[in-house]
Amino acid sequence: MKSIINYQLLTKNWQKGQALVTLLFFMLIGITVTSSAIAVLITNAAGTSYSDQGTQSYYIAESGIEDAILKLIRNPSYTSSGYTISVGGGTATVKVSGGYATSSGMLANTVRKIQVQTVYNNGVVTISSRKEIQ
Repeated sequence: MKSIINYQLLTKNWQKGQALVTLLFFMLIGITVTSSAIAVLITNAAGTSYSDQGTQSYYIAESGIEDAILKLIRNPSYTSSGYTISVGGGTATVKVSGGYATSSGMLANTVRKIQVQTVYNNGVVTISSRKEIQ
């Protein structure tokens, strides 16, 4: 009779431990899946941020080009070895020489450059070429 009672007690205790091991196993799987999802979200957010900085630096460079075109319209013989304007939290460095205007837009560590070639003919400034350069 004693051995039957001891066996029942041992069986009940073993089943309680098994539930704890199962719970820990499922918690480990849940933590792993959650950590992986968070890592993917962080990576995607960083990529999106870098892409947005590239777009913003392009528009900053566009602002510099527009400023250079305005100066060329006012004075077709205008030249500059380089000047900087602050635009939207970034800076545009603009150089104008020989009918070419080059603008480098910089935001954080992202740089985009645009070059425009202008032609002055019969009192009218015309843009003959506009491109992004490296």
